[in-house]
Amino acid sequence: METVFRLESPRVIAGVARIVRDIGIAEEIVQDALVAALERWPRDGVPDNPGAWLMATARHRAVDLVRRRENYARKLAEIGRDLQAAVPPEEPADPGDIDDDLLRLVFTACHPVLSDQARIALTLRLLGGLTTAEIARAFLTPEPTIAQRIVRAKRTLAAKNVAFEVPYGPDREARLGSVLDVIYLIFNEGYAATAGDDWLRPGLCEDALRLARLLAGLMPKEPEVHGLAALLEFQASRAPARTGPDGAPVLLKDQNRRRWSRLLIARGITALGRADAASTKFSTSPGEVLPGAPGPYVLQAAIAACHAHAYSYEETDWAAIVTLYGLLAARSPSPVVELNRAVAVSMAEGPGPALELVDALAAEPALRDYHLLPSVRGDLLARLGRTAQARAEFERAAALTRNERERQLLLARAQECAR
Repeated sequence: METVFRLESPRVIAGVARIVRDIGIAEEIVQDALVAALERWPRDGVPDNPGAWLMATARHRAVDLVRRRENYARKLAEIGRDLQAAVPPEEPADPGDIDDDLLRLVFTACHPVLSDQARIALTLRLLGGLTTAEIARAFLTPEPTIAQRIVRAKRTLAAKNVAFEVPYGPDREARLGSVLDVIYLIFNEGYAATAGDDWLRPGLCEDALRLARLLAGLMPKEPEVHGLAALLEFQASRAPARTGPDGAPVLLKDQNRRRWSRLLIARGITALGRADAASTKFSTSPGEVLPGAPGPYVLQAAIAACHAHAYSYEETDWAAIVTLYGLLAARSPSPVVELNRAVAVSMAEGPGPALELVDALAAEPALRDYHLLPSVRGDLLARLGRTAQARAEFERAAALTRNERERQLLLARAQECAR
């Protein structure tokens, strides 16, 4: 039940929202459909198509609710005469119909009436099926803060009567940044789960990748859209090699690159080519960014392409990656970007210079509880032969992570240092 609901709830919420024109009400109706499933499925058996069952049940409840309750008189006046005609079929003939609803859901949740953080949190909750705790971890933000953002965002959308639609023209461009961030964060949660017993959550990766491809088709002249699509294609290509037979994480340097998907890498190269064709290059002056220069997702895709082109970890063009991270830091400053740049510096110039960069980040408030900071520091210390300090850093990182697989990996590295 938990698996089915996590996989199907975003599509069902999107389909119901098209009827009731209210995201908060749609989520409540879908919760009611889940309760009905909990009551009936143990008695009658799980349907052959659980998603279609949930969609049909939620849709029928939505129609009844719109008709019955006086609170929805305004919505009934808008769609009452052709309500039945507006209802999608039991079994959509074209899966793109569902995807269009998901895209509407993303753009609606990213409406300018909401703050950037509220837009991303709401869409992660509705579309990604993430819990409040998972979103808080992704944001490096306290859980009560995220919960308040989500509740307020739903109320604001309802109060402002925000239309459930994909916008056009300048309005679409104004929301695009948040939409891209949402898709990226959903993919990241699937690529490296923040909590739980599984390192990967493939369903989230697939949803994010599908949305990125849809968005690229919708906005073919926008380089950042193609950049995001390329980045996700490259990252998804590594998924088969990122875990061992027992589900344990496999670090990038230890992965069998013959298991990387050449098809997804080829798709990533194509998408990156489209992004490059629509981008203006960087100035030759260090740190200077020209208008229309490659954006953060195009640069991250270029970094991922360096990994995809290398036949081994050691053969990676680390100097190029360091340069690209420098450009990314100029375009989109972030302590996480600097931490990633330090990792690349460690491979291009050695662990000593990289450790200086990492130590300079220790005071960053956003990284205070970020487990990858002590993890990276532990790796650098181990390579410098300072194994006792490295062990302490790996143990600290293990205490900070909420993913059980990652915790086991970090503790194993701490034990290696002890030996």
